[in-house]
Parts: sequence; C-alpha cells; structure tokens
Amino acid sequence: MDVEGLGARLHAQRLRHGLSLNELASRSEVSRSMISDIERGTKLPTVLVLARLATALGVTVSRLLGEEQPERVIMLRAAQQPAILDAAGWQRRILSPNLPGVEFEFIRTTVPPGVVIGAFAAHAPGSREYVAVEAGRLTVTLDGVYHTLDTGDALYYAGDCTHAFANPGDVECVYYTAMQVTINDHHAVLEDL
Repeated sequence: MDVEGLGARLHAQRLRHGLSLNELASRSEVSRSMISDIERGTKLPTVLVLARLATALGVTVSRLLGEEQPERVIMLRAAQQPAILDAAGWQRRILSPNLPGVEFEFIRTTVPPGVVIGAFAAHAPGSREYVAVEAGRLTVTLDGVYHTLDTGDALYYAGDCTHAFANPGDVECVYYTAMQVTINDHHAVLEDL
C-alpha cells in the first residue's frame, strides 16, 4: 500500500470537508495523533481504522486508497486491486475502481476460521450493502442482531447501522460486499463504509 499517497488523500479529503484534525477524530473515533501520523505517511492504519476514517469523511475506503479513474471501461488486474491484510489474517480486496462522483465499492474478503473482523460504523441514511458468501460461513451482526450465512447465501441491509463480520466456521470464509453510500448530511458530500 502507498502509505504516503494514502496520507495525502486523507489530508485532501479532510480539508475538502472543512474538518480539523480534532473534528475528524471526534467523528471517526480515531485519535488525532493517529490521523496526523497517517496524513504524514508515517503510520499505516488497520482496515477498521481506515473504514472509520472513510465513513466519517463520507467516502469509500477505495477513495482513500487510490486515484479516480474516469474511463468508460476499466480493467483491474489482480495486481492492481488494492488489498489490505489485517493483522488477524483476514484480507479485504477492492474490486471496483474509483469513479468520479460515485461512492460505490465492490469488495472480496477472505477470513480465516474463527476470526472476528469487528464492527464497522454506520453509514449515512440511504446507504445500502449487499453481502454474498462464496465459501464457508459468515456471521453478520447488524445493530446487535446476528445473521448467519452459509455458502451461496446472500443478505441485503440498510447501511445506516453498525455492522460486524466474523467467521464462526472451521474453514476459510470468502464473501463479497457491494456497497452504495449516500450523501452525508454534514457537508453535503458522499458517504462511505
């Protein structure tokens, strides 16, 4: 991952939204010092921290990871897809490009057996998420309510709730998420995962 590029994009998004470090820290529940370190390119955030920052800014994680691609046809070879490996062993691979004015993500996630990914913050009202399990078992917790999905199962939910993921099974889980995020009321900007 391009740590310096990520820092520059985070800084630019924060300024675009007119937020101070303290305001972004308060909205994202990420410390001011961590945000400053990320913006300077001296620290690499975890997937959950990156998701909190993106959600607080009203953008997708992919918007923070890469530049916009305005072309009509975009091929993302495996080596070009932003992939983030969490210390717990799960990986998030972003399969969708950054399109101008579009806050949509298509994500492939692999989770080792017994790993709890954790909780993601609620998105702006009107946001939508779709989850489909390719292999294994996935528990999706939405505002404290558990939903267990097996191979081939799919789930839709309004993205304006706290959502958490875990693999309760004894084999690797592979699942896909499609996420459309809506306009954030704070500064009339687009909102993320």
